[in-house]
Amino acid sequence: MNTTGATEVSRDPRTGARTEGPAVTAVDEVARLAARAARDAESIAARPPAVRADWLEAVAAALERDTEELAALADAETALGMDRLRGEVGRAAAQARFYGRVAAEGSWLDVRIDRSDGVDLRRINRSLGPVAVFGASNFPFAFGVVGHDTSSALAAGCPVLVKGHPAHPRLSARLGATVTAALRAAGAPEGAFALVHGFEAGLALVDAPEVTAVAFTGSQAGGMALVERAARRPVPVPVFAEMGTVNPAVLTPAAAADDEVLRTAASGFVASFTLGQGQFCTKPGLLLAPRGSGAADAVAGALAGTEPGWLLTENIASAYRTGLADLEAAGARPVASVAAHPEGFAAAPTLLTAPAEALVPGSRLLEECFGPVALVVEYDDTEQLRALLARLQPSLAAAVASAGETDPDLPWLVPLLSRRAGRVVVDGWPTGVVTTWAQQHGGPWPATSRPEATSVGAAALDRFTRPVAFQNVPPSALPDALRDDNPWRLPRRIDGVRETNGGGAG
Repeated sequence: MNTTGATEVSRDPRTGARTEGPAVTAVDEVARLAARAARDAESIAARPPAVRADWLEAVAAALERDTEELAALADAETALGMDRLRGEVGRAAAQARFYGRVAAEGSWLDVRIDRSDGVDLRRINRSLGPVAVFGASNFPFAFGVVGHDTSSALAAGCPVLVKGHPAHPRLSARLGATVTAALRAAGAPEGAFALVHGFEAGLALVDAPEVTAVAFTGSQAGGMALVERAARRPVPVPVFAEMGTVNPAVLTPAAAADDEVLRTAASGFVASFTLGQGQFCTKPGLLLAPRGSGAADAVAGALAGTEPGWLLTENIASAYRTGLADLEAAGARPVASVAAHPEGFAAAPTLLTAPAEALVPGSRLLEECFGPVALVVEYDDTEQLRALLARLQPSLAAAVASAGETDPDLPWLVPLLSRRAGRVVVDGWPTGVVTTWAQQHGGPWPATSRPEATSVGAAALDRFTRPVAFQNVPPSALPDALRDDNPWRLPRRIDGVRETNGGGAG
């Protein structure tokens, strides 16, 4: 591979020790890889979805085969722990298989055929072409080199060009080799996948004229930089940036009045906002509780049993410490904290409180602090609760701790939250994001750059397609998926009537 001669450096969060990482990719090499992806894009899109499902099965099997090696390498660069990382390798493999099944099922293509009024009109979602993927630091497998974005883009028939993450460069390189070998063995074209390293290489990916879309998971600053750069291209392309904000949780008055429910909610809130050392985009960073409920004390008690850990990078650890100071300067008061480890990129899990009147537009209290910190704010009544929720930035998720199905506040609270969040969770916590047909992992701006999109679940494929209609086109010139004999056995809508998979009214 053509490189610059420079290398990325791997760091151990527990000690800060440095290890030489992979070589930085030269810009002209990025151009070559993008051209190769564009060369093979039509061939990849034309393969039956079931064939692409086989490619993803090969990737999943390779991940499972190398679980121990991959998890150990990830742990050396992330300090997330072997149990967590083994599970995440398995999750990445399951995701790849899921997106393969979604591709093979075919409804994402949304095939429609109308033959009335003397016009033969056929519509389908077509693959965009090469997609640039920027993975996340906090999920080195599930949202990394072979995470949701890569697997869903391949399932949708798009070549993928991944920029390895600097928080785990050696793991990125190893995963890139695993994916490349698995796809080659499964018969995928050479241009189906490539990995690059380095900041300039990432910018070159966004600028490459062959790239048709960008997928990103990370900070608002990073996501917005990519959105703005892609908009300045001669031909702008969409950037599907999942950035996150403060995800609110609400303790209802009826829930607060039940001591057992309150204790359960406090324990669940702590487990959620400290999971992965608070480095989840779905972390609930704010709990709104009735005044006088004792919620802050209950959460502080639950926090006492929490084990401290390490943040992913030195910059994240520094930003966390700065963020805590900024939150206090904005009116927050410390309630409880757990002593951090003395070495490495350590973090002290912390609980803060603030008065409701401090939650004003523009306040630092309304911005995400990445790490194991959360804020408890008390409200006087439901009218004030409505006002507080209206001041928050829209979010990826929102949670409600209720007194159960008969809680009188659920009928108004859930619809209100649904207008400001991509997912609403009742009597649960939002940190877990399951990969299913109904999942939505995206929210209104600024939680994501494209509020209509999701980066997790069956609809993730939709990001990498666009609809095209073919009118009075001879069968020999139609895409296979639009032919009358339906060779891909797809579900279709014929003259407004939906067929089942493979034909026949359903």
